[in-house]
Amino acid sequence: MKQEDNEFMQHELRLPELTVRGMLLGAILTVIFTASNVYLGLKVGLTFSSAIPAAVISMAILKMAKDSNILENNMVQTQASAAGTLSAIIFIIPGMLMIGYWQGFQFWQTLLVSACGGCLGVLFTIPLRRAMVVHSDLAYPEGVAAAEILKVGSNAATSAKHGSGLKEIMSGGIVSGIVALLSSGFQVISDGLSLWVHVGRGMTQFPIGYSTALVGAGYLVGIASGLAMLVGILLAWAGFVPFYTIMETVPDGMTLQKFAGSVYQDRVRLIGVGAMGVAAIWTLLTLAKPVIDGVKESLAALNMTNAEQDKHRMDIDMSLKSIGLVFLVTVAGLLGIFYAFVSPAGLSMEQNLVFVVVGVGIAVLMGFFVAAACAYMAGLVGTSSSPISGIGILGIIVASLVMYALCSSFGIFSLPGGEKFATATAIFTTSIIMAIACISNDNMQDLKTGYLVGATPWRQQVALILGCVVGALVIAPVLNLLYEAYGFPGALPRPDMDPNDALAAPQAALMTTIAQGIFSSHLAWEYIFLGMGLGVVLVLVDLILKRTTTSYCLPPLAVGMGIYLPPSVQTPLVIGAVMGYFLNKKLHKEGGEEGQQAGLRRGTLFASGLIVGESIIGVLLAGIIVISVSSGGSDSPLALVGDDFESTAEWLGLLVFAISLGIFGKAVLGAREK
Repeated sequence: MKQEDNEFMQHELRLPELTVRGMLLGAILTVIFTASNVYLGLKVGLTFSSAIPAAVISMAILKMAKDSNILENNMVQTQASAAGTLSAIIFIIPGMLMIGYWQGFQFWQTLLVSACGGCLGVLFTIPLRRAMVVHSDLAYPEGVAAAEILKVGSNAATSAKHGSGLKEIMSGGIVSGIVALLSSGFQVISDGLSLWVHVGRGMTQFPIGYSTALVGAGYLVGIASGLAMLVGILLAWAGFVPFYTIMETVPDGMTLQKFAGSVYQDRVRLIGVGAMGVAAIWTLLTLAKPVIDGVKESLAALNMTNAEQDKHRMDIDMSLKSIGLVFLVTVAGLLGIFYAFVSPAGLSMEQNLVFVVVGVGIAVLMGFFVAAACAYMAGLVGTSSSPISGIGILGIIVASLVMYALCSSFGIFSLPGGEKFATATAIFTTSIIMAIACISNDNMQDLKTGYLVGATPWRQQVALILGCVVGALVIAPVLNLLYEAYGFPGALPRPDMDPNDALAAPQAALMTTIAQGIFSSHLAWEYIFLGMGLGVVLVLVDLILKRTTTSYCLPPLAVGMGIYLPPSVQTPLVIGAVMGYFLNKKLHKEGGEEGQQAGLRRGTLFASGLIVGESIIGVLLAGIIVISVSSGGSDSPLALVGDDFESTAEWLGLLVFAISLGIFGKAVLGAREK
């Protein structure tokens, strides 16, 4: 293992990592971040990564204790970020209310699905750690950013040699914080610009997002993934969208622009799902050998003597005995809660048991597959930009097909409410898969942070499990609170409520629609199959590039994500990646290897600051919005302008975004003078 210039990476080091005060602080941050993420996820379909704000808050609070250290702060950040990410289960479970199967969120069922699914997500990524963190060059942008934050706050050796780096991080944080406050808070600038243009009889758009945090993530991700996402954007918006809008007639009562938007939502994103599915399977196959080697290494450790097991502190995962115990407990919990879910349907004991075993079996088996895929995606583009809902769509399709076959064999569709029961069972199964997916997506970022700062992996894994349990306790009450206050599309708790005020829950609505489409035989399979064919082509192109060139590749999963994700999310990622490429070339040309390395460090710190600033403002704004809405106020309490300012806000946003990019570039190139 390469030992970096970090005093906390020494094998002999025996500093407190998992402490009572740290776990209590982590639990408090868990409650705050989970509640904020649940609200924002239901409102706009997006959640924020809580790892970096948790690291900053932890350092600020624990700094008051004389014996606090970077490893203790890392454990607090690990625990809090896991719980914040677990809230992504809201992307599917509100579907239970949308189809009318639940009249409110069942506390124990929601709790156990979240907690047990999250714990499995932690366990499934343990054998992936060596393959994807230790022996991999994946970027893990939030993980690297969190590590830089922790190092700057704690590492005196690095500060003496290179300067603390606090100036770069603070500069980046101030820039992105101001931009986020102006756009999401005061709303005087837009968060993106979308130019709709006619292409013959059809239409497409050229969008650009103004998120400086995503620019920072793109800088950390690198040029290969950035260009692959650009290829995906071009396939979607310069290919599929104009093609379908040209070839088909606009439905009556719909504008061409709305038709183009519906083409993207209803068709092109399904193509992206198919491409991501093939790419995810290919990714799993390419990782099979290192993953199997990691499992073999863990199994071999069981037969070693104590002397042989004396590994470096930073290479010790949870023991297989502990993993097995947690696995058995979580699977037992899932079996029990699944039985409690299906038993009220009035089926026979034999049928209930079949549904329980098949449902949990599908969730666990597919869970390991999505854990590997999500862990890879997190390393590729970061947690905040990973298409977790795309994995959820794959999950709902597989779960629905299995439940369709099972319900058909038992004749359940002929019973009253049979189709609703089948749909609900598929949604419940997918909820477990989503919990596994979102935690594995976040877990690898945390393990990367720990690897960079010198944490002990098994302690991090324990902190992650604690975070899952605490976060799961919060999700159901917050969901019920928001449901009673606003309702969801097609699921209003009171008849006098205004449907326009309902929380959109866009991902849950989409996945519920897909499940209903499968059970009613109306799902547009042709687009998923087209995406799968495209995925095969992308894999072949990537293989050819890698075998015929030494410096070019086309990560197929990143291309699939480029097709699936909204372009406003991806364009700043691409801009950051391309910017980083040209800045690094300029640094190398003018300052040689030493100048390039100095610029890389400065750029990494500034990019980390960009992610930090927007993340912290996101947390603060979420809290302000929740307080305002709960007291009967607006959901935009800080807004200074109205809707009539929208056009001006778009161009002002572009100006501010361009200035931000200029500041970023100057900060990186400024390393030449050091």
